[in-house]
Amino acid sequence: MNYFGNTNFSVGVRRLFYAVTPNETSFEKLEDVPDYLNEAIPFFNGAILLEFLICWLKGVETLRLNDGLSSVTAGIFLQLSKFLIISFELVTYSWIHTNYRLVVLPWNSPWTWFIAFLTIDFLYYWFHRAAHEINFIWAAHQVHHSAEDYNLSTALRQSVVQRYFSMIVYFPSALFVPPSAYFVHVQFNLLYQFWIHTELVKSLGPLEYILNAPSHHRVHHGRNPYCIDKNYGGTLIIFDRLFGTFQDETDEKVVYGLTHPVNTWNPIWIQICHFVHIGKTFWSIEGFKNKIYVLVKGPGWSPGKPRLGDPADIPQLEYPISKYDNGLPLWGNIYIVIHTILLSICFQELFLKQLTLTQTNVLGVVLFLFASGTCFGFLMDNKWYSPHLELIRCVVFLLVDYQLSLRQKRIEVVPLPLLDVTRIIFAISAIIWFLLCFRSGKILEKEE
Repeated sequence: MNYFGNTNFSVGVRRLFYAVTPNETSFEKLEDVPDYLNEAIPFFNGAILLEFLICWLKGVETLRLNDGLSSVTAGIFLQLSKFLIISFELVTYSWIHTNYRLVVLPWNSPWTWFIAFLTIDFLYYWFHRAAHEINFIWAAHQVHHSAEDYNLSTALRQSVVQRYFSMIVYFPSALFVPPSAYFVHVQFNLLYQFWIHTELVKSLGPLEYILNAPSHHRVHHGRNPYCIDKNYGGTLIIFDRLFGTFQDETDEKVVYGLTHPVNTWNPIWIQICHFVHIGKTFWSIEGFKNKIYVLVKGPGWSPGKPRLGDPADIPQLEYPISKYDNGLPLWGNIYIVIHTILLSICFQELFLKQLTLTQTNVLGVVLFLFASGTCFGFLMDNKWYSPHLELIRCVVFLLVDYQLSLRQKRIEVVPLPLLDVTRIIFAISAIIWFLLCFRSGKILEKEE
């Protein structure tokens, strides 16, 4: 089996760095544009493992299993959401371009490619800035900043709904950028931002005057006072320099995460917690104007304060930094890793076979994968009910598999060579959780 799918290894690596040519990434029709993000998943996984290995060999702690798995789960949720929510982004973009374009740019011209590159990166800067300065958009974007570690897995921690805000900012480009070029560069703009989520690369030298770099993005993810609302760039850092939001990395160690940490590994709550906070604030605050301001001003705003909030309200850092670190004992971590690998395989197979599956099958698999990621979060949070939910999850898988076997069918997103192994793993897991459900919840506590 080719781990990297149908993508040539060198091509896949180049794509992560936007190191592609106009000739190989220009398409006449929108439907001809590859799903670059999905094709990059094996490269994401390989890079995360390589980073972990390098850090382990250097004796540097950069990846906590619970934080890393939480980020990977959020990335899977983002991709799965495409099956549950009908996106009209590309349809709307194409409609605007067809009916209201101001100029016709040839799809196969290198100039069109570079115009699209600069346009998308410019618009990304303003969307990213809006996501930090407008509260209801920040409610989606805060998911990405909720990680208290900073490594390649952090790049996968994305909001399920953020794309539905960002596309509105991108729509003006439909007046001149062809839909196929738009879809190419929106994807590559995100792909480039994957590799800058690392502490291993200290500096890019003179390139940092133009390109967004790990050092710039480390500042962006910091909750130190000097880091707040800085370095919004996607591929380029020049727009931050032009519009006054650039900040160099200093000698002060960057502390990552939200100023008010979410303190959970529950992937659902991480996605919705700030929306809930906005709803409660909107309901309780007095005055119609203030209610509107709760939505459109900064996340730190309250009556009598500046639009983006008072910098004095940012909690002072207390050293040594204490991170949320609920987790499982060694056996529990091994269990979560094994099942996350199975989850990732099924997720990849779902994308490969989506055209051959019925809508009912796709919906069933998507819901099961959502439920699996949520159960893993409950387990890592040491919730008392998590063993019971995990038992139910394993039993549901076994019952569905058994019913399909009676009809001489199988769960199609489980590769045939792994089917028997998967059945054994779920059967053993069900037995383990059945026994643990009758014991104290203390069995889930992480050893010091």
